[in-house]
Amino acid sequence: MTVSALSEEFLIPLLQKFVRYPSEQTDLQEDDPKVQSFVKECVASELRKLDIPEPSFDEKGNLFVEVGNVSSDETLMFVTYAMTHPAASMTNPFAGELVETPKGPAIRGRGVAEQKTSLVAALAALREAAKYDLDGRLVFATVCAGETGRHDAVESVLKQVSPQPDKAIICIGTDGKVAFRNKGRIDINVLVEGKSTHSSMPWNGIDAIDGARECLNALSEIKLPTPPHEYLGPPTLTATGIRSGPDATHTLQSEVAITFDRRLLPGENVDAAFSHICENIPAAGPWSVKCERGPIMYPNEIKIDGPLMGSLNAAFRRAGYEEANCVDCDFALDAGYFGHLGSEAVMLGAGEINQFHSDNESVLTEDLVSMSKIYFYLIQEILNSEKAT
Repeated sequence: MTVSALSEEFLIPLLQKFVRYPSEQTDLQEDDPKVQSFVKECVASELRKLDIPEPSFDEKGNLFVEVGNVSSDETLMFVTYAMTHPAASMTNPFAGELVETPKGPAIRGRGVAEQKTSLVAALAALREAAKYDLDGRLVFATVCAGETGRHDAVESVLKQVSPQPDKAIICIGTDGKVAFRNKGRIDINVLVEGKSTHSSMPWNGIDAIDGARECLNALSEIKLPTPPHEYLGPPTLTATGIRSGPDATHTLQSEVAITFDRRLLPGENVDAAFSHICENIPAAGPWSVKCERGPIMYPNEIKIDGPLMGSLNAAFRRAGYEEANCVDCDFALDAGYFGHLGSEAVMLGAGEINQFHSDNESVLTEDLVSMSKIYFYLIQEILNSEKAT
């Protein structure tokens, strides 16, 4: 008897297998061989069991495959993630244990709440959808990034996918809620340069720390020009990193680098937000100041009554819910990149956000099954006029 890909019998062992293959973040980021190996040995091997085209890889090791009517203008893309947070202090992080919780049976392990449950659910939905003749095009991607805070991986995959998908699901834990609106982010790197000297004779040098203090004071009082968003609140500017050099004792510092995190609201212009910060950095003083733009993640917001939300509500109803529960998201994710390109995109997946990176990260098996069905029904709603029951 064939086991349905949307059943516990299929889903639980597959999630346990994926948890038992570590793909945690290291200093190598997406270039870590273990992360790339996970994509090849776990994800690609599952895809090769299906009667679909051979999965492809881009130059960064990201996987993608297109199924259905590849010439269709109607395209749905699932973006899944391989990299998890480091194991840190979590005990037995890669055991993939089936445990009992007050809410019911759950799978425990690093990455289950954030990445791997949604990855497995999307794979299962693809497996089930492959049994049907899809009227539209389905793109499935697993990227090696995920904890890097950049759009690089998705941007790289989309260079290989044409035409651009008009709808996308970012498969990451949202507690089963549709995150249809989120902030973006731009990193702003400020470099203050002075002149080193022995600290016993500071008058012979130029203290870059004094310049950095001036910058921090000025930007702590800056008034950002964008008004607060009705639901996401005001834009923010936060210093998130500071370092100085040279790394030597009794030495006036000749260089201080400060990283600022500027959170962006839907509709904000990235160039204008960056320029406004640079224009408010004090340049007066014996030191020099440089301002450079770092990684960007775009904000996102789709219409609550738009096409994608309509299909999502239908999929949730078919899965036994009244409709999709929508939430706002303060942090930045890859939905913003699709929005920047003019596509509709949301974040949706199984796993509670308060479980991310925790020492007892787990996900309910019930939520794993439900999300696989929601993903599958969404495929049916968008890409196939003949709906499965």
